[in-house]
Amino acid sequence: MKKTLVILLALSLLLALAACGEKAPTSAAPPSEGRAVGGTLNIYTWEGMFPEDILSNFEAETGVTINYVNFDTDETMLSKLQDAKGGDYDLIIADDYIIELAIQEGLVQKLDAAKLSNYGNINPFYQGQFYDPADEYTIPYGAGVQTIVYDPSLTSIDIKGYADLLDPSLKNNVGVIANYRVIDGLALKINGYSYNTNNIDEINAAGATLLELAPNIRLIKDDNIEDDLIIREVAATVMYTSQVTMAKLAKPDLEVVYPSEGIGFGIMAGFIPSNAPNADAAYAFLNYILDAQRGAECFEWLGYYSTFSASDPLISEEFQSFLTLPEDFKTTDSEMIENISAEADAAHELIWTAFREATGQTD
Repeated sequence: MKKTLVILLALSLLLALAACGEKAPTSAAPPSEGRAVGGTLNIYTWEGMFPEDILSNFEAETGVTINYVNFDTDETMLSKLQDAKGGDYDLIIADDYIIELAIQEGLVQKLDAAKLSNYGNINPFYQGQFYDPADEYTIPYGAGVQTIVYDPSLTSIDIKGYADLLDPSLKNNVGVIANYRVIDGLALKINGYSYNTNNIDEINAAGATLLELAPNIRLIKDDNIEDDLIIREVAATVMYTSQVTMAKLAKPDLEVVYPSEGIGFGIMAGFIPSNAPNADAAYAFLNYILDAQRGAECFEWLGYYSTFSASDPLISEEFQSFLTLPEDFKTTDSEMIENISAEADAAHELIWTAFREATGQTD
């Protein structure tokens, strides 16, 4: 959830995909449309996922009281949902890989598209993914890629891919997000391997590459790493899409790079837990944000790629080049980070720990 002057982002690809595969919205109105729903809607997701106006206006129009609960990580969410046996919460928005596990554990209920008259506003490009291949359980809400952003005034090289971050000229001048699968993954991609390999030797080889990168790392952090690039604390970063959006809006001369080794691609999605206490309110809210104009407002707020094709033309001009995929984006150049074996994940944790120790960024 939330791009560059060199690579212009355009709507044409997404609109073309939407035109080819768009699902016609059902004529059946959800039970919430046209009248108050009432009760409490328990939303469980990260902090700041919706504009305040969206939340307050929904409450005013439906009579629903929103109880907005935050989690820090996807794993925290899954643990809470397991403890609640699929109850307590009405709507959860989380990352793709964790949703796959929740579905496998029977903690997610199948959606009734007849209750979502705005269902046809979804961009089909973001549907049919590994975590919900038949689109039975989820509504995509924001997508992004892991990209490199750098300040050309602080670098002496033209960065094209992850391997360039190993250049000695960038010593102690690179910041990266703190997601171990993403950063371990960039080392895998440098070596020509999949993000999702279960081969321990390949993961260990990535660990050796990370140790080569370590002298160049100044920061490892998730929160507000874009600020460190803006104030010139670092010359180059690996960031999430929402952070890229904020960085480019604040400093347009920054360069955004879609790494030549391949792009890590991810989707956030909403789902209704299997024993949600107020599923009707969840349907009402999902349909509310699926509205084209409200969706545009949400994605401008969030800073991630718009997953509702109907919203794309309504996104403000200043955001148009940030919130949709590049015109030349190819799915063959991207890979979603998926769940891997326990043995492979343990190997990742070992090389990640060694990497952080080598950088001195262990807090």
